Amino acid sequence: MNPMPMFPLGSVLFPYTPLPLRVFETRYLTMIGRLLDEEDPEFGVVLIERGAEAGGGDQRSRVGTLARLVSVSADTEVLHALAVGTERFLVEQWLDDDPHPRAALTPLPTLEWHDGLTPLLAEGESIVRRVLARAPEARWDPNTELSDDPLAASWQLAAIAPLGEYDRYSLLQSESVGALLRQTIDATLDAEILWSAE
Repeated sequence: MNPMPMFPLGSVLFPYTPLPLRVFETRYLTMIGRLLDEEDPEFGVVLIERGAEAGGGDQRSRVGTLARLVSVSADTEVLHALAVGTERFLVEQWLDDDPHPRAALTPLPTLEWHDGLTPLLAEGESIVRRVLARAPEARWDPNTELSDDPLAASWQLAAIAPLGEYDRYSLLQSESVGALLRQTIDATLDAEILWSAE
């Protein structure tokens, strides 16, 4: 894979999940401007493990998700971009950040869905929606619609689960859909126990 423009963030992006961005740093304005000239504008998203989103000098995770740029609009000082997660990757090497972060990436295998997982997906959806309805300061509405495609729905379920970023990063590294769904269920139930104890 050719060197890919990168956008390290303080949150995990999952495949099949929307990513709204407010872009104001010069280096990322440059990156978005270049992407708009491409036929298939994609960039990599990784979790910042230590440090801040703005300014650089951060420590970045190795597993991330490609994001396809869908739309861009502007107001006086900020670009508003919308992208959607596509496939996962492993960062092989970070390149220089001039004029914006870039990395050499290797695609990770796409997870395989099989119909025997249907009951697990249904159980996971029921648990996540129930806990999400009770979660303090939840990012997602418990009635958020999931895709009709079961693989996409499995990733989207992980995305809406009311979890911290390190749990979400662990989910991103899942090696099978079954493992992704079981981990999502377990982490969500653990989160519910923690809130109930407060």
